[in-house]
Amino acid sequence: MRNILPVLTVVLAIFAIWYAAAIGLNKAWAYDKAERAGIELNASDLVADTWSQDKPRLPVPHQVAAELWKTTGAMVQRGRAFSKRSLLWHGWITLSSTLLGFVFGTGLGILLAVGIVHSRAMDMSVMPWVIASQTVPILAIAPMIVVVLASMQVDDLIAKGVISMYLSFFPVVVGMVKGLRSPSTMQMDQMKTWNASRTQTFWKLRLPSSTPYLFASLKVGIAASLIGAVVAELSLSQDGGLGARMLVGSYYGQTIQIWSALIGAAILAALLVMTIGVMQRMTLTRMGMTA
Repeated sequence: MRNILPVLTVVLAIFAIWYAAAIGLNKAWAYDKAERAGIELNASDLVADTWSQDKPRLPVPHQVAAELWKTTGAMVQRGRAFSKRSLLWHGWITLSSTLLGFVFGTGLGILLAVGIVHSRAMDMSVMPWVIASQTVPILAIAPMIVVVLASMQVDDLIAKGVISMYLSFFPVVVGMVKGLRSPSTMQMDQMKTWNASRTQTFWKLRLPSSTPYLFASLKVGIAASLIGAVVAELSLSQDGGLGARMLVGSYYGQTIQIWSALIGAAILAALLVMTIGVMQRMTLTRMGMTA
Protein backbone atom coordinates (compact mmCIF):
# COMPACT_ATOMS: atom_id res chain seq x y z
CA MET A 1 0.00 0.00 0.00
CA ARG A 2 2.86 2.38 0.81
CA ASN A 3 4.26 1.78 -2.68
CA ILE A 4 0.92 2.43 -4.38
CA LEU A 5 0.10 5.67 -2.54
CA PRO A 6 2.88 7.80 -4.11
CA VAL A 7 1.92 6.56 -7.57
CA LEU A 8 -1.76 7.37 -7.00
CA THR A 9 -0.81 10.81 -5.69
CA VAL A 10 1.17 11.60 -8.84
CA VAL A 11 -1.62 10.26 -11.09
CA LEU A 12 -4.26 12.35 -9.30
CA ALA A 13 -2.04 15.44 -9.57
CA ILE A 14 -1.62 14.87 -13.32
CA PHE A 15 -5.37 14.49 -13.78
CA ALA A 16 -6.06 17.64 -11.73
CA ILE A 17 -3.60 19.67 -13.82
CA TRP A 18 -5.03 18.15 -17.01
CA TYR A 19 -8.62 19.12 -16.16
CA ALA A 20 -7.55 22.62 -15.08
CA ALA A 21 -5.53 23.12 -18.27
CA ALA A 22 -8.55 22.05 -20.36
CA ILE A 23 -10.61 24.85 -18.84
CA GLY A 24 -7.97 27.42 -19.71
CA LEU A 25 -7.41 26.19 -23.27
CA ASN A 26 -11.05 25.54 -24.17
CA LYS A 27 -12.71 28.56 -22.56
CA ALA A 28 -12.25 30.84 -25.60
CA TRP A 29 -14.58 28.68 -27.71
CA ALA A 30 -17.06 28.42 -24.83
CA TYR A 31 -17.21 32.22 -24.43
CA ASP A 32 -17.50 32.66 -28.18
CA LYS A 33 -20.51 30.34 -28.35
CA ALA A 34 -22.13 32.07 -25.38
CA GLU A 35 -21.59 35.51 -26.91
CA ARG A 36 -23.18 34.47 -30.21
CA ALA A 37 -26.10 32.93 -28.32
CA GLY A 38 -26.53 36.06 -26.20
CA ILE A 39 -26.08 34.30 -22.86
CA GLU A 40 -23.65 34.73 -19.99
CA LEU A 41 -21.68 31.78 -18.65
CA ASN A 42 -21.25 31.23 -14.93
CA ALA A 43 -18.38 29.19 -13.50
CA SER A 44 -20.21 25.85 -13.49
CA ASP A 45 -21.46 26.33 -17.07
CA LEU A 46 -17.94 27.22 -18.20
CA VAL A 47 -16.47 24.08 -16.63
CA ALA A 48 -19.23 21.88 -18.09
CA ASP A 49 -18.74 23.35 -21.58
CA THR A 50 -14.93 23.15 -21.61
CA TRP A 51 -15.09 19.51 -20.49
CA SER A 52 -17.60 18.41 -23.15
CA GLN A 53 -16.69 20.13 -26.43
CA ASP A 54 -16.70 18.01 -29.59
CA LYS A 55 -13.41 19.42 -30.91
CA PRO A 56 -11.60 20.87 -27.90
CA ARG A 57 -8.08 22.22 -28.00
CA LEU A 58 -7.32 19.91 -25.09
CA PRO A 59 -9.69 16.98 -24.48
CA VAL A 60 -10.17 15.93 -20.87
CA PRO A 61 -9.34 12.43 -19.60
CA HIS A 62 -12.93 11.14 -19.59
CA GLN A 63 -13.35 12.14 -23.24
CA VAL A 64 -10.16 10.29 -24.17
CA ALA A 65 -11.23 7.27 -22.12
CA ALA A 66 -14.63 7.24 -23.85
CA GLU A 67 -12.95 7.37 -27.27
CA LEU A 68 -10.59 4.55 -26.28
CA TRP A 69 -13.53 2.40 -25.21
CA LYS A 70 -15.48 3.29 -28.36
CA THR A 71 -12.59 2.20 -30.60
CA THR A 72 -11.51 -0.86 -28.61
CA GLY A 73 -13.90 -2.49 -26.14
CA ALA A 74 -17.07 -1.50 -27.99
CA MET A 75 -15.59 -2.77 -31.25
CA VAL A 76 -14.75 -6.11 -29.63
CA GLN A 77 -18.30 -6.45 -28.30
CA ARG A 78 -19.69 -5.88 -31.81
CA GLY A 79 -17.26 -8.37 -33.35
CA ARG A 80 -15.37 -5.68 -35.24
CA ALA A 81 -12.12 -5.73 -33.27
CA PHE A 82 -10.01 -5.44 -36.41
CA SER A 83 -12.11 -3.13 -38.54
CA LYS A 84 -10.44 0.03 -39.88
CA ARG A 85 -12.27 2.09 -37.25
CA SER A 86 -10.82 0.01 -34.43
CA LEU A 87 -7.81 1.27 -32.51
CA LEU A 88 -6.79 -2.37 -32.08
CA TRP A 89 -6.37 -2.69 -35.84
CA HIS A 90 -4.27 0.47 -36.00
CA GLY A 91 -2.30 -0.70 -32.97
CA TRP A 92 -1.58 -4.05 -34.63
CA ILE A 93 -0.18 -2.32 -37.72
CA THR A 94 2.07 -0.13 -35.57
CA LEU A 95 3.10 -3.13 -33.46
CA SER A 96 4.13 -5.10 -36.57
CA SER A 97 6.51 -2.41 -37.80
CA THR A 98 7.72 -1.77 -34.24
CA LEU A 99 8.73 -5.39 -33.70
CA LEU A 100 10.33 -5.62 -37.13
CA GLY A 101 12.38 -2.49 -36.51
CA PHE A 102 13.24 -3.72 -33.02
CA VAL A 103 14.59 -7.00 -34.40
CA PHE A 104 16.58 -5.15 -37.06
CA GLY A 105 17.90 -2.63 -34.55
CA THR A 106 18.80 -5.22 -31.92
CA GLY A 107 20.66 -7.37 -34.44
CA LEU A 108 22.55 -4.41 -35.89
CA GLY A 109 23.31 -3.00 -32.45
CA ILE A 110 24.74 -6.27 -31.12
CA LEU A 111 26.87 -6.82 -34.23
CA LEU A 112 28.28 -3.29 -34.05
CA ALA A 113 28.94 -3.60 -30.32
CA VAL A 114 30.86 -6.86 -30.77
CA GLY A 115 32.93 -5.30 -33.53
CA ILE A 116 33.62 -2.14 -31.52
CA VAL A 117 34.75 -4.10 -28.46
CA HIS A 118 37.04 -6.44 -30.39
CA SER A 119 38.43 -3.99 -32.94
CA ARG A 120 40.18 -0.77 -32.01
CA ALA A 121 39.77 0.45 -35.58
CA MET A 122 35.98 0.08 -35.34
CA ASP A 123 35.99 1.67 -31.90
CA MET A 124 37.80 4.75 -33.23
CA SER A 125 35.91 4.99 -36.53
CA VAL A 126 32.43 3.51 -36.16
CA MET A 127 31.48 4.61 -32.64
CA PRO A 128 31.67 8.37 -33.40
CA TRP A 129 29.41 7.85 -36.42
CA VAL A 130 26.97 5.84 -34.34
CA ILE A 131 26.71 8.75 -31.91
CA ALA A 132 26.54 11.33 -34.71
CA SER A 133 23.70 9.43 -36.37
CA GLN A 134 21.40 10.29 -33.46
CA THR A 135 21.91 14.03 -33.94
CA VAL A 136 19.91 13.89 -37.19
CA PRO A 137 16.18 14.42 -36.43
CA ILE A 138 14.11 11.38 -37.37
CA LEU A 139 11.42 13.65 -38.83
CA ALA A 140 14.00 14.92 -41.34
CA ILE A 141 15.46 11.58 -42.36
CA ALA A 142 12.27 9.49 -42.41
CA PRO A 143 10.87 11.00 -45.67
CA MET A 144 14.22 10.44 -47.38
CA ILE A 145 14.27 6.79 -46.31
CA VAL A 146 10.71 6.36 -47.55
CA VAL A 147 11.51 7.89 -50.96
CA VAL A 148 14.68 5.79 -51.43
CA LEU A 149 13.01 2.51 -50.42
CA ALA A 150 9.91 3.30 -52.47
CA SER A 151 12.10 3.77 -55.55
CA MET A 152 13.47 0.29 -54.85
CA GLN A 153 9.90 -1.04 -54.56
CA VAL A 154 10.44 -2.10 -50.95
CA ASP A 155 7.31 -3.04 -49.00
CA ASP A 156 5.90 -0.36 -46.66
CA LEU A 157 6.33 -2.65 -43.66
CA ILE A 158 10.06 -3.01 -44.39
CA ALA A 159 10.36 0.75 -44.87
CA LYS A 160 8.76 1.42 -41.49
CA GLY A 161 10.98 -1.25 -39.95
CA VAL A 162 14.10 0.49 -41.26
CA ILE A 163 12.99 3.82 -39.77
CA SER A 164 12.28 2.10 -36.45
CA MET A 165 15.68 0.43 -36.61
CA TYR A 166 17.34 3.84 -36.99
CA LEU A 167 16.15 4.81 -33.51
CA SER A 168 16.32 1.45 -31.76
CA PHE A 169 19.85 0.31 -32.64
CA PHE A 170 21.63 3.14 -30.78
CA PRO A 171 20.73 2.21 -27.17
CA VAL A 172 21.56 -1.42 -27.96
CA VAL A 173 25.02 -0.47 -29.24
CA VAL A 174 25.78 1.70 -26.22
CA GLY A 175 24.42 -0.82 -23.72
CA MET A 176 26.16 -3.81 -25.25
CA VAL A 177 29.51 -2.01 -25.55
CA LYS A 178 29.28 -1.13 -21.86
CA GLY A 179 28.21 -4.68 -20.99
CA LEU A 180 30.87 -6.45 -23.04
CA ARG A 181 33.51 -4.29 -21.38
CA SER A 182 32.07 -4.81 -17.87
CA PRO A 183 34.29 -7.80 -16.85
CA SER A 184 37.02 -6.68 -14.49
CA THR A 185 40.73 -6.82 -15.26
CA MET A 186 41.08 -9.71 -12.81
CA GLN A 187 38.42 -11.72 -14.64
CA MET A 188 40.07 -11.09 -18.00
CA ASP A 189 43.48 -12.06 -16.61
CA GLN A 190 41.96 -15.25 -15.22
CA MET A 191 40.67 -16.18 -18.69
CA LYS A 192 44.17 -15.61 -20.06
CA THR A 193 45.57 -17.83 -17.30
CA TRP A 194 43.25 -20.59 -18.47
CA ASN A 195 44.55 -20.00 -22.02
CA ALA A 196 41.04 -19.15 -23.24
CA SER A 197 40.72 -17.89 -26.80
CA ARG A 198 38.94 -14.63 -27.66
CA THR A 199 35.92 -16.64 -28.75
CA GLN A 200 35.82 -18.58 -25.50
CA THR A 201 36.27 -15.37 -23.51
CA PHE A 202 33.38 -13.83 -25.40
CA TRP A 203 30.93 -16.69 -24.85
CA LYS A 204 31.97 -17.62 -21.32
CA LEU A 205 32.64 -14.19 -19.81
CA ARG A 206 31.83 -11.12 -21.90
CA LEU A 207 28.39 -12.17 -23.17
CA PRO A 208 27.00 -13.40 -19.80
CA SER A 209 28.32 -10.26 -18.11
CA SER A 210 26.60 -8.07 -20.70
CA THR A 211 23.14 -9.62 -20.24
CA PRO A 212 21.84 -7.09 -17.65
CA TYR A 213 23.09 -4.22 -19.82
CA LEU A 214 21.47 -5.78 -22.89
CA PHE A 215 18.03 -5.99 -21.31
CA ALA A 216 18.29 -2.44 -19.97
CA SER A 217 19.08 -1.21 -23.49
CA LEU A 218 16.33 -3.36 -25.01
CA LYS A 219 13.75 -1.57 -22.86
CA VAL A 220 14.89 1.75 -24.27
CA GLY A 221 15.21 0.27 -27.76
CA ILE A 222 11.65 -1.11 -27.91
CA ALA A 223 10.22 2.27 -26.89
CA ALA A 224 12.40 4.04 -29.45
CA SER A 225 11.32 1.54 -32.09
CA LEU A 226 7.68 2.40 -31.42
CA ILE A 227 8.43 6.09 -31.83
CA GLY A 228 10.13 5.31 -35.14
CA ALA A 229 7.12 3.30 -36.33
CA VAL A 230 4.74 6.16 -35.51
CA VAL A 231 6.96 8.69 -37.28
CA ALA A 232 7.21 6.36 -40.28
CA GLU A 233 3.42 6.14 -40.48
CA LEU A 234 3.25 9.93 -40.51
CA SER A 235 5.73 10.00 -43.41
CA LEU A 236 4.11 7.20 -45.43
CA SER A 237 0.65 8.84 -45.27
CA GLN A 238 -1.14 5.49 -45.29
CA ASP A 239 -4.53 4.73 -43.75
CA GLY A 240 -3.36 2.33 -41.05
CA GLY A 241 -1.39 2.63 -37.82
CA LEU A 242 -1.50 4.86 -34.77
CA GLY A 243 0.64 7.49 -36.48
CA ALA A 244 -1.71 7.57 -39.48
CA ARG A 245 -4.67 7.89 -37.12
CA MET A 246 -3.04 10.90 -35.45
CA LEU A 247 -2.41 12.41 -38.88
CA VAL A 248 -6.03 11.97 -39.97
CA GLY A 249 -7.19 13.43 -36.68
CA SER A 250 -5.03 16.52 -37.23
CA TYR A 251 -6.44 16.98 -40.74
CA TYR A 252 -10.01 17.13 -39.45
CA GLY A 253 -9.34 18.78 -36.09
CA GLN A 254 -10.35 15.63 -34.17
CA THR A 255 -8.23 16.25 -31.11
CA ILE A 256 -9.95 13.53 -29.11
CA GLN A 257 -8.99 11.01 -31.79
CA ILE A 258 -5.40 12.29 -31.74
CA TRP A 259 -5.16 11.95 -27.97
CA SER A 260 -6.75 8.50 -27.92
CA ALA A 261 -4.18 7.30 -30.48
CA LEU A 262 -1.42 8.94 -28.43
CA ILE A 263 -2.57 7.27 -25.20
CA GLY A 264 -2.97 3.99 -27.13
CA ALA A 265 0.65 4.26 -28.27
CA ALA A 266 1.76 4.94 -24.69
CA ILE A 267 -0.14 1.87 -23.44
CA LEU A 268 1.41 -0.24 -26.19
CA ALA A 269 4.89 1.01 -25.26
CA ALA A 270 4.28 0.20 -21.60
CA LEU A 271 3.16 -3.34 -22.46
CA LEU A 272 6.22 -3.90 -24.64
CA VAL A 273 8.60 -2.63 -21.95
CA MET A 274 6.85 -4.82 -19.36
CA THR A 275 7.29 -7.82 -21.65
CA ILE A 276 11.02 -7.14 -21.91
CA GLY A 277 11.11 -6.79 -18.12
CA VAL A 278 9.49 -10.21 -17.66
CA MET A 279 11.98 -11.75 -20.08
CA GLN A 280 14.80 -10.05 -18.16
CA ARG A 281 13.72 -11.48 -14.81
CA MET A 282 13.31 -14.97 -16.25
CA THR A 283 16.67 -14.91 -18.02
CA LEU A 284 18.68 -13.44 -15.15
CA THR A 285 17.06 -15.78 -12.63
CA ARG A 286 17.96 -18.73 -14.83
CA MET A 287 21.54 -17.45 -15.03
CA GLY A 288 21.70 -17.06 -11.24
CA MET A 289 21.81 -13.26 -11.39
CA THR A 290 19.67 -10.75 -9.54
CA ALA A 291 17.06 -9.18 -11.83
